[in-house]
Amino acid sequence: MQLNKSFLCLFLLLAFSLAACGKTTPPATTGTPAATGTPTATGTPAATSSGATTKVDAQAVFKQSCVSCHGVNLEGAVGPNLQKEGSKRSKDELATIITNGKGAMPSFKGKLTDDEISSLAIWLADKK
Repeated sequence: MQLNKSFLCLFLLLAFSLAACGKTTPPATTGTPAATGTPTATGTPAATSSGATTKVDAQAVFKQSCVSCHGVNLEGAVGPNLQKEGSKRSKDELATIITNGKGAMPSFKGKLTDDEISSLAIWLADKK
């Protein structure tokens, strides 16, 4: 009987953790200054270290859609550590993973816009 309770608790904890990965809310519309190199959501394109420009605040998208699994500082939790993801994968590979999901990670196609996915991929590709 004790094993069944332990299994049930573990199952519920895992289910709630994975469910949190798929939650999304619209990104914040206030951006950071373009001089920081961080994409903004104010409509003013900001350059990243890879030279690309974007109109979406990737950090805001990450905080609203990814932080529950990958941690506030990209340190990993339910999902893997992303602090040096750019040294492992290109922006195109990252965009594909974000769009289609991978392993336990859900697909964000239809949950995030193409611009949000692209901005997030560029932002993560800069993490080296």
